[in-house]
Amino acid sequence: MKLKLISIIISAALLIIPCGCAQNEKPESVSFQAMDTFMKLDVYGDNSAAEKIKNQITKLDSLLSPTDEKSDIFMLNRDKKATADELTAELTKKSLEICEQTVGALDVTIYPIVREWGFISGKYKIPDKSVLSGLLKKVSYKNATVSGNEITLKNGAELDLGATAKGFAADKAVKILKSSGSKSAILNLGGTIAAYGKKPDGSLWRVGIADPENTAEYIGYVQCSDKIVATSGSYERYFKGSDGKIYSHIIDPRDGYPVDNGIKSVTIVSENGLKSDCLSTALFVMGKDKAVDYLRKNKNFEYVILTDNEAFVSEGLKDSFTLSSAGYAVRVIEKDD
Repeated sequence: MKLKLISIIISAALLIIPCGCAQNEKPESVSFQAMDTFMKLDVYGDNSAAEKIKNQITKLDSLLSPTDEKSDIFMLNRDKKATADELTAELTKKSLEICEQTVGALDVTIYPIVREWGFISGKYKIPDKSVLSGLLKKVSYKNATVSGNEITLKNGAELDLGATAKGFAADKAVKILKSSGSKSAILNLGGTIAAYGKKPDGSLWRVGIADPENTAEYIGYVQCSDKIVATSGSYERYFKGSDGKIYSHIIDPRDGYPVDNGIKSVTIVSENGLKSDCLSTALFVMGKDKAVDYLRKNKNFEYVILTDNEAFVSEGLKDSFTLSSAGYAVRVIEKDD
């Protein structure tokens, strides 16, 4: 699972002012571990919604883990065919559609390569080129198909939905919030942030973007409501090889090597969690120039791309993104050629 270190900035006291009268309101807060990370839910207006969301995410975690022998994904990777839970089938189908849309920049069959580099076990190593070449024959989203709840893999493919699961979970969480009548919420799903409605005082949520050089600090933040913000960064999980080079967990499906294109992180802002999660990885793999082209052809999301000292901000965020680090210069990317 991706471990995302984007953080949320929330004021210490949130106020809602009904009928012109100030009134303190506290959220229903739930914290827990799931999908290989820490999650925190703050929901206003319905005391049961946070627990319902936690239960939904816990269920997804049990279905989607590639290392849990009881999960749908583990059994699918072992048997190459499985009748899965409808949630697993739905996520797999939608993930494969985005793999197609991004022409394989996102590829949910990259698991054998990620495992070979040691990013699953934590026993890091630089694989032999011949080993990677052999494993790459298994990697193609076209090797996975979904029919109803039945998922089939061919050519030795293995599935890992870690790059898509938190965004999918965010979408399911928003549905629960809507059906429960919750007024507002901020959900930190291990770095995939769902900002539902506005703060009780009527202001926008502020979602901070971590500084790749010091993740305890922010390079800036996005003000938003009813958006899901997801980040992929080369600083999230990596190791230093015996050759002195840094190797990140974000793998290029074309050659099986960690992406090394000058990008430090990609943050996606959209109304759809799955899209935000998937595109944060896909655009990272594409590189800055191809990411700009993709944005211009698909104008239903926004991004902030960080390189060594520049923040490339799509024009839809120019009024809602605030830079707070002197180490970066903002470059606004227009959506029209």
